[in-house]
Amino acid sequence: MDTISVIESAFHPWGAPDRHEVLAMNTPSPKPRRKAEQRAESLEQLLDAAEELFSQHGFYGVTIKDIAEKVGVHKSLVHYYFTDKQEVFDRVMARRAPITSGRRMEALDAYKNAVGGEPTVEGALRAFLDTDLDTYSTGGDGWRHFGALSAQINNTPAWGAEVMDRLYDPVVLRLIDLLKQAMPDAAEEDIFWGYHFVTGALTLSLARTGRIDHLSGGKCRSDDFEAIKERMAAFMAHGFIGVCRDRAQERLRSARE
Repeated sequence: MDTISVIESAFHPWGAPDRHEVLAMNTPSPKPRRKAEQRAESLEQLLDAAEELFSQHGFYGVTIKDIAEKVGVHKSLVHYYFTDKQEVFDRVMARRAPITSGRRMEALDAYKNAVGGEPTVEGALRAFLDTDLDTYSTGGDGWRHFGALSAQINNTPAWGAEVMDRLYDPVVLRLIDLLKQAMPDAAEEDIFWGYHFVTGALTLSLARTGRIDHLSGGKCRSDDFEAIKERMAAFMAHGFIGVCRDRAQERLRSARE
């Protein structure tokens, strides 16, 4: 054995370490995750599970135990993060509602600035509807669950209106203002009725019930947001313009009589 081998054997009785052992010894071990990171991850998992369950079964059809079982933890962990189911629901809504509202607000403002004082009905609706449909179509399962949940809330008489009012009034009223500019001769009530029909069609689409799949024999799919986006704003714009024009003409005839 040469001198170098003797020295190596003194430090490494089983022989000198090979290249992979040297790399392993020089590679720092991964740092343990901080407790704050673990808590944030657990919180997101619970909110994801609650969001999916609420979207399927509604607020009253879900229990704290259901949420815990969905994640695979004891329900005491849910109570560690949330006071009760209402707080879970409120946190679910607070996580995504400001995002979809904010994106539409930005799109409406950008459209308004781009066209100056001459918005069109379809242009305003596309800024509002297409932006939202893009969010739900590209955002993954979480956003699709949130869309289905929003559809339920928008059709819940007991308390749904209060939630929608609180979360979405500013962006809806921004759309209404643009529609008023686009149709200055339209009666306000006709514009608000038009929005009523728009939000109904939008939230039905977000619900993805599969009804149109059955009716069309598979020609249409309720989860085909691109197909919906191609048609919805144009369809609604024609409805707005037709109804508001016809009713304006009726008012003129009545005034002459």
